[in-house]
Amino acid sequence: MEPPTSSRLNSRKRRKDGSGPNGATELDGIPPKMSRRSLGLREPAPFSDEVEIDYSKPYIRVTYEEAMRGTPLDRPVRVYADGIFDLFHSGHARALMQAKNLFPNTYLIVGVCSDELTHNFKGFTVMNENERYDAVRHCRYVDEVVRNAPWTLTPEFLAEHRIDFVAHDDIPYSSAGSDDVYKHIKEAGMFAPTQRTEGISTSDIITRIVRDYDVYARRNLQRGYTAKELNVSFINEKKYHLQERVDKVKKRVKDVEEKSKEFVQKVEEKSIDLIQKWEEKSREFIGNFLEMFGPEGALKHMLKEGKGRMLQAISPKQSPSSSPTHDRSPSPSFRWPFSTKTPPSSPANRSRNESAITYDISEDEED
Repeated sequence: MEPPTSSRLNSRKRRKDGSGPNGATELDGIPPKMSRRSLGLREPAPFSDEVEIDYSKPYIRVTYEEAMRGTPLDRPVRVYADGIFDLFHSGHARALMQAKNLFPNTYLIVGVCSDELTHNFKGFTVMNENERYDAVRHCRYVDEVVRNAPWTLTPEFLAEHRIDFVAHDDIPYSSAGSDDVYKHIKEAGMFAPTQRTEGISTSDIITRIVRDYDVYARRNLQRGYTAKELNVSFINEKKYHLQERVDKVKKRVKDVEEKSKEFVQKVEEKSIDLIQKWEEKSREFIGNFLEMFGPEGALKHMLKEGKGRMLQAISPKQSPSSSPTHDRSPSPSFRWPFSTKTPPSSPANRSRNESAITYDISEDEED
């Protein structure tokens, strides 16, 4: 069986090196690096009523083993995935990525339910059906989009679109009076499970909007939407405007506080630097002072040296006591005329005379 757009399939072939059975890579969903020209597609996926199918060839499904081994390029495995796809988000894109990477050669067909079916079986949607159709067809993993898709898949629908496998998460989907709308698909061996992305869903996004309704209403009023467009009463409109002004004042006060804190922090840093520099200079000054005026300072040594020089200058020079006595000529002894005795003398003279007598005696002994 030849697909209607084989050239498009060739151009939309994806790299699957290192990918798991559900399309996830070893780097937690981060695809390997590719050349820049292959990062995106130039055209959105076509709608099913715009694609011609050659019904002259019989519809023969491929088995799971054949699909895993890989089919020829002109016979890709036709995988179908359906949903509401309201507020199209990354969880939807990841589910379609897994469906696209179930088999080596996959042609992904995505069915999107209409507003009528969705409102009857599930609930009111944020986006209308045309917006949801357009969002899905711009997903890079989608090859074809079925508008007004059925809520329960019938054999006629599967044969019409020549579907080999149906991709969906394995959690039982109870709706339309059934415990699991995919039960007959699982029994036929046409079900290919995918994994849900935790932490994000359309219900979670709507819950955030409802929880923070006042914030979003104030934001849209500020952007130019009228209270009538937002279904906001006159009192709430004035309340939101007042809250907006109060928040602006709070923001200004907070900015001033942050700036003042930064200023105080800078002043503290500078003061700490000044104190540290002052301490260093004070230690240096005290050390220099002690070196000059301390108990063992330079000034004391200078005074001692000056005092010694002054005393040496004003005192008479004395003969060295260590000079040898035999080199000196004996001083003549003075005698009183006409007397053999020395005159009376003071104790000082007496000691001198005694030394002279001793000297004379020693010289006589030498003679």
